[in-house]
Amino acid sequence: MFELSMTRLHEVMIILYAISVLLYFMDYVQRDQKANRVAFWLLSIVWVLQTIFLFLYMFRTGRFPVLTLFEGIYFYAWVLLTLSLILNRLMKIDFTVFFVNLIGFTFMAIHTFAPVQASTEAAAERLMSELLLIHITMAIVSYAAFSISVVFSILYLLQYRLLKQKKWGQKIQRITDLAKLEKGSVILNSIGFPLLLLSLILGVQWAVVSLPTVLWYDIKISGSFLLLAIYGVFLYRRFGKGQSGKSLALFNTAAFGCLLINFLLGSRLSSFHFWSV
Repeated sequence: MFELSMTRLHEVMIILYAISVLLYFMDYVQRDQKANRVAFWLLSIVWVLQTIFLFLYMFRTGRFPVLTLFEGIYFYAWVLLTLSLILNRLMKIDFTVFFVNLIGFTFMAIHTFAPVQASTEAAAERLMSELLLIHITMAIVSYAAFSISVVFSILYLLQYRLLKQKKWGQKIQRITDLAKLEKGSVILNSIGFPLLLLSLILGVQWAVVSLPTVLWYDIKISGSFLLLAIYGVFLYRRFGKGQSGKSLALFNTAAFGCLLINFLLGSRLSSFHFWSV
């Protein structure tokens, strides 16, 4: 019962960690100080919980927890989290903080879902099932964000066409202005991108632990990473090059077409997806 409670607490920490990474990314691309503050306090909660577990483990074992790989991963994740909080509070290096927390999240996930900590084979299988559930949930939520984003882009293109043709009327009044439509699509992609990234991190961990061999060239795996790169290009074009308008909306529509191909066709042709059933 105690082991199960500890596992649940670590899973809660993973979820809080993921939300904070998402908010840090939102702050970086949107310069949203409110998101930064919420992310900092969520991460502070995770740090407090990690610190408590660290000292409890030290008290129980009577030594510093770095003698095994399992212990070292946890301590490394704790150090990264501590440094990220210090960087966020003192230096305000937003992109650095985001990447430090991304690495910290990865190692925290490795520790949390490591089968070595399970007392029985059944417990290890349940742990892997929970990891797979979180991975799939994050992926679906990211796909939902991309789906709503493309709706904004399609409405943008429709509104743009009506304005070009000077067709004033009820249709154009019922569609909001171009700036709001573009902002909505960009915000949703800014949410979907880090969620998909975190989902892939967890998915890779599940595949490495659960499958006898991982075919990295499998269409589902390679397609998912390609999709991440495509939406990364979208964000780079918007925030790195300052592009906007019709070209960005068309790119977002094409990106969603790639998402549909990956989701529908990739699932049928992928042996990886067959293994996960």
